[in-house]
Amino acid sequence: MGMSNLTRLSEFILIGLSSHPEDQKPLFALFLIMYLVTLTGNLLIILAIRSDPKLQNPMYFFLSILSFADICYTTVVVPKMLVNFLSETKTISYAECLTQMYFFLVFGNIDSYLLAVMAIDRYVAICNPFHYVTVMNHRRCTLLLAFSVAFSCLHSLLHVLLVNRLTFCAPNVIQHFFCDVNPVLKLACSSTFVNEVMAMTEGMASVMAPCICIIISYLRILIAVLNIPSASGKCKAFSTCSSHLTVVTLFYGSISYEYFHPLSRYTVKDRVATIIYTVLTSMLNPFIYSLRNKDMKRGLEKLTSRIKTQMDMLSTTQANKIHGS
Repeated sequence: MGMSNLTRLSEFILIGLSSHPEDQKPLFALFLIMYLVTLTGNLLIILAIRSDPKLQNPMYFFLSILSFADICYTTVVVPKMLVNFLSETKTISYAECLTQMYFFLVFGNIDSYLLAVMAIDRYVAICNPFHYVTVMNHRRCTLLLAFSVAFSCLHSLLHVLLVNRLTFCAPNVIQHFFCDVNPVLKLACSSTFVNEVMAMTEGMASVMAPCICIIISYLRILIAVLNIPSASGKCKAFSTCSSHLTVVTLFYGSISYEYFHPLSRYTVKDRVATIIYTVLTSMLNPFIYSLRNKDMKRGLEKLTSRIKTQMDMLSTTQANKIHGS
């Protein structure tokens, strides 16, 4: 192979979800709607929690951070995908590709660790309710959040630096709709052994650690709930966990399908799994938490009522100005 073929590529081509021209506009419309719903739903969750004094507790603090992380997580991927649906070139520069990969890993890991922290929060609330305020105090919540962010940033930096050391040859077509690690590694003409070892060790550990934490928390919760004598008490305890468990199942089920198999077996089915945990889960989170949580539903109703009142006042003021002039 000549030296010209070993020079670092300046850009990649993202093949997207479909290479057929007739699919591009329908896919653009579908993902634009999903993106707008994701932004609106998660923003409403954040505003409802921030504006309602009854939602000022650790559970909803972490939920608001999760909603913010979901907005960022989706924004890293979807806008570029939308542009490529309407573009003929579908290119992404090498630097932009690594930047997208870094922030995708950052916010994906933050989501993962926040889900684990929320499981711990539910464990303390159900199994140790009298000490909940002291155990989940503001300082401890801040430290848990800081750890989640710091570890996610370092983990992502490690994997992006390992990708950056590789040599890429033609062809430069990424069989995906964004710069995910596995599709990019498949284009490398230098050895990816170190990358694969790190993905299957450090990468798996970083995913499994919060997953194990969630499993242990819910096993302890299950034992505690089964000891509750009344059926109504059991239902109330389970209802506080149902939303979180639904999100955990969607997120970890799809992410496990994609990443826990060899690089050589990466196929188009992995793109579908990626859509679930990058776009679909982020879009469904607000609905899952608001429809199955009475406090969130009440908070959203208050926020909607407040916004409607302000809009009515604004309309009245504008109408008075028009009549006055």
